[in-house]
Amino acid sequence: MPMDINIQLTDDDLQFFVKGMRDVEAGIQGADSDKIITAAQALLDETRAAQHAPPFISERLDSVESMISMAGDVGFNLPDEDRHRVLAALAYLADPEDSIPDRVPVLGFLDDAIMIELCRRDLQFEIEAYDDFCVWRNDEARARGEDPAKLMVQRTDWADARAAEAIARMHRRRRESYASGAWKPTLFKVG
Repeated sequence: MPMDINIQLTDDDLQFFVKGMRDVEAGIQGADSDKIITAAQALLDETRAAQHAPPFISERLDSVESMISMAGDVGFNLPDEDRHRVLAALAYLADPEDSIPDRVPVLGFLDDAIMIELCRRDLQFEIEAYDDFCVWRNDEARARGEDPAKLMVQRTDWADARAAEAIARMHRRRRESYASGAWKPTLFKVG
């Protein structure tokens, strides 16, 4: 029979994890980012294959794949400060002897899930932007008849395309409002 347990972390409780993250960030200065990413991916693969984690933990672990992709995506070119935060979260995840050792059944990944959640909240807008970048890149590749993995586009290309789409949408809405007769301009006459 399943049992629900809710844990609420106060700001003081979260400071423990924030300090832990700062320690990890300081500890990975100059570390090989490819090794961190590889270790996090290996742990993620191993965890998915071997264990059933509670939903709170498995949902956070599922988001790690996106964070790994974002940190290694040359086209998206995550700013160094944000990339360092992602790498710190991945390094924490890959450490089997963190605050709660990963070998502890059921709870071993609770601290990792909290760290991942803190990183996700801190970088929410970057993560959302990356998800949109990936959709845009796939659409661009399909439109060009190319393989998305080989399409050489940059974050600035995506940003320019999205800005152009926003301007076109604004112009279309203005034309539609004129055509519907719902709004009549008072300063200009539409011929």
